[in-house]
Amino acid sequence: DFTPERRLYGGDGKAVAIYTELTKNLAIATVPEGGALPTILDKWIGDVQAKVIQKKDYGSVEFDNPEFVKDVEKEIISVVSKMDELTGGYDFARILNLYFKGFIEDNNDLQRKAIRWLRGEYRTKTEARTDLGVRDIIDDNNYYNYIKVLSQFVKQIGYSGLVVNLDEGINLYKITHPQTRDKNYETILKIYNDTLQGNVEGLYISIGGTPEFLEDERRGLFSYGALKRRLQSNRFETNEYRDLSQPVIKLTPLKYNETYVLLQKLRDIHATHLEYKTTVTDEEIQRFIRQEYSKPGAEEHLTVGDIIRSFIGALNILQQNPNYDRVDMFGTNEKTDSTPSSIHSRFSRTEG
Repeated sequence: DFTPERRLYGGDGKAVAIYTELTKNLAIATVPEGGALPTILDKWIGDVQAKVIQKKDYGSVEFDNPEFVKDVEKEIISVVSKMDELTGGYDFARILNLYFKGFIEDNNDLQRKAIRWLRGEYRTKTEARTDLGVRDIIDDNNYYNYIKVLSQFVKQIGYSGLVVNLDEGINLYKITHPQTRDKNYETILKIYNDTLQGNVEGLYISIGGTPEFLEDERRGLFSYGALKRRLQSNRFETNEYRDLSQPVIKLTPLKYNETYVLLQKLRDIHATHLEYKTTVTDEEIQRFIRQEYSKPGAEEHLTVGDIIRSFIGALNILQQNPNYDRVDMFGTNEKTDSTPSSIHSRFSRTEG
C-alpha cells in the first residue's frame, strides 16, 4: 500500500520504502505470506547444484571439493553476468555471489547482510562498502531500476516473471506539494512507457486507486497531461462491452445478486468465527439489501463496502442482543414504493 511514508518518488527514504516493503512481502506458491526472498535464493542455489551434479557427474553436493564449488560458481556467474548490462545489475550480481559464498561457508551473517542489501535496507554507501564491499546501495533514486533487475533475475532462474501490486493510490493524490505529486505521476508514466515500449519483460505492475485518483484533473492522474492521454478509457466501451486490453480497467460494482451471495457468506463466516448459530434468514438478507438501496441517493453513491459495514454491524448487535427488534434492521416483508423495482425483479429471479 502507498502511505504518506511510502511513495514512488520522494526523499528521506520515502521512495525506497515502497521497494523495501515489496521485497519483504515477496511471495511464491510455497511461501504465500511474504518473506520469500531467502527461499527463492536458496532454491536457486539448490537447482544450480543439482544441475552441476548432473552435468559433471558428481556423486552429491561436495562443498569440501574446491572443483565442485568452482563449477557451481561458474553456473551462478552465467546467470548473474547477464544482468551486468542492466542499470544496477553489476552490484546486484555481486550481492548474489556473496550470498552464495555465505551459503557454502555456512556464514549466516554474510547471508543476512546480502538479504538486507537486496531489500534496500542499507541507508549509506559507506556501511554497505564496509559490510559487503559494494559501491552502491538501493535508494530513493534507483529503486525502480532494481525492481526491473529483480524481475529479470527471477525470470532467468525459472519463474514466469515478477508481479507487483500497488494499492491505495489515493495517497499519491493526497500529496499536497504539486511538484512532488507530479514527480510521483512522472514515475507512473515511466513505468507505463517501459511496459508499452518493451523495455522490460517479465514484469507486471498494477496500481489500484479510486476514480478520483485517476480522473480528478486538478490533483489526480488526469492532471498530468501525458498520463491523461494514455489512460483515458476507450470511448466505445460500455458496461456491456468492455475493453480489457486498455491500461485502465474500471472495476464494475457487484450486482445485487452478487451482493446477496456475499452477505450470505459473511453471515455464515460471522457465525462460525464467533461460534453461534445464526438466525438471520436468506429472506432477511434480501430485505436488508432492498432497504439499503431504497435510501435516497443509494443507487448512485452506496458502495458494497457501505453495505458490508452495516450488515456486519447488524450481525454484531443480533449476536450480542438476540431480543433486538429485527424489523429495524431488515424491515418488513412488504415491498414499499420507495424500493427500486429492479431490485425486486432481480431477487425474484434469484428466488425462482
